[in-house]
Amino acid sequence: MSVKEITGTSGSEPAPGFRESAVFTLTAVLLGLVIELFSSGKGIDFPGWPFNLIFLIFFITLIFAVGLLFRSRPFVAWLGGIPLGLSLIVGLALLSLVGGVVPQEPMPPESLAAVFRLNGMFSSWPFALVTLLFLFNLGLSLVWRTIPFRLANLQFMLFHGGFWIALACGLAGATQLQRLAVPIYEGRESNKAYDRKNEQLIALPFSIYLKDFQIEQYVHQFSLYDPQRDRLVETKSKLLPEVRKGVKAEWPGVGSVSVLDYLPHALPGADGVPVAVEGDDGVPFARVRIESGGKVGERWISSGGPKVKPRFVQLGDYFIVMLEGQPKAFRSEVTLIADDGERKTATLEVNKPVDFKGWKLYQASYDEKAGRWSTLSLVEAVRDPWLPAVYVGFFMIMAGNALFFWKGIKKMEEA
Repeated sequence: MSVKEITGTSGSEPAPGFRESAVFTLTAVLLGLVIELFSSGKGIDFPGWPFNLIFLIFFITLIFAVGLLFRSRPFVAWLGGIPLGLSLIVGLALLSLVGGVVPQEPMPPESLAAVFRLNGMFSSWPFALVTLLFLFNLGLSLVWRTIPFRLANLQFMLFHGGFWIALACGLAGATQLQRLAVPIYEGRESNKAYDRKNEQLIALPFSIYLKDFQIEQYVHQFSLYDPQRDRLVETKSKLLPEVRKGVKAEWPGVGSVSVLDYLPHALPGADGVPVAVEGDDGVPFARVRIESGGKVGERWISSGGPKVKPRFVQLGDYFIVMLEGQPKAFRSEVTLIADDGERKTATLEVNKPVDFKGWKLYQASYDEKAGRWSTLSLVEAVRDPWLPAVYVGFFMIMAGNALFFWKGIKKMEEA
C-alpha cells in the first residue's frame, strides 16, 4: 500500500522514499549519540507524574493537529508513510540489539560504552529520539486511517492503535514504576521498603506482618570433598548421590560409601548417637559404611545446623560430607495491614504475586546462609500505575489479530 493510499493526498509532488528515510533515521541516531557525548552519557530522564501525562497528551494533540491540518503536504505524508516507518523499526531493532549485546550495567565513565550510553541503551537519547519519531509516524498513519472512519480499517486501527498505546504508555509510565525490597523478620511488622536504584528508604501505604516463613528442600546429597583443590570429586556415575537408605557411591581409586540409615530430623543424644526428634530443631543425619583400602567402617555424617556442628568423615586426603538440600520452594505467610485499617491474609510465593492497594507483592528471597532456619523473608513490592493502559494496548492487538484471521477465513470461504 502506498503513502498516497494511506494519506489520501493527490501525490502531485514526489515524497521522499526509503533512501531518504534511512538517512533520516541514521541522522536521528547520530544526533542522539552527539547529545550523549556532550552530556557525558547521562541519558534522558523522562518526566515523572503528572508531567509524563501532560507530555503524552501534548504529543497526541500534536499528532492529530499535524495529521489533520497538513495531511496534503508531501513532507507530512512521508512522515506518516511506510518507508520512514520501516526505517525507524529497523533503527529500533538495531539499537535494541546493541542493548542486548552490551551489558546494561555501570561501567567506567571514560569507557566508550559509558560515554555514548551504550550500557544504558533503553534510557539513551538515540533510543528516545528514534522511538518518539516512530510513535509520531505510527500516530499519523492511525489518524489518517481513523478519520474519516471506515469499517474496513478497523483491523488496522485495533492492531496498530494497540501497539501505539502499549509502547507509548510503557515509556511514559517507566518513571513511575517502582521495584522495592521489603525485608521482614518472623513475628514482626514493617512498612519500610528499600529502593535499590536510588538507595533510599520508602514508607509503603501498608505494613507487612510475617507470621511464618517456610522452605521446602530437595533431598540432601553427600559427596567427596577435596580440601587441597577446594572442590567436590565426581563419583563413578558423575552424579551427586542422594542421601537415601541403601544408596551407594563409588570414587575410583579412593573408595565407596553406602547409606545404612537416614534420619531427616535428629539431634545428638547423650552418647553422641543421633536420635530422631520432632519439629524444626532437628538436622539430617546419615549412618554410612565406608570401604577404602580393604578397610570397612561405619560413621555418622550430618550437614549440621544452627545448634549442631556438621559431621564429616576423613577418607585419606579427602572428606565425606553431607550437602544441604537445594531449596525447592519457599513462601511467606503474611498479613497485610493498610493505613486505612484494611487487612488481608496472603501467602507470598515466587512468581505468584498478591495484589494489595495497587501494589504487587512477590516472594523474592531469604537469608540463604541460614537456609531452612531463616527467619528473614525478602519481599519485592512492585507498583506500575500505567500497567492497565499497557494491557489495554495488548488486548487491542489481540483483537486486531483475531479480526485479521476472521477476515482471512471469510475470504477463504467465499473463494
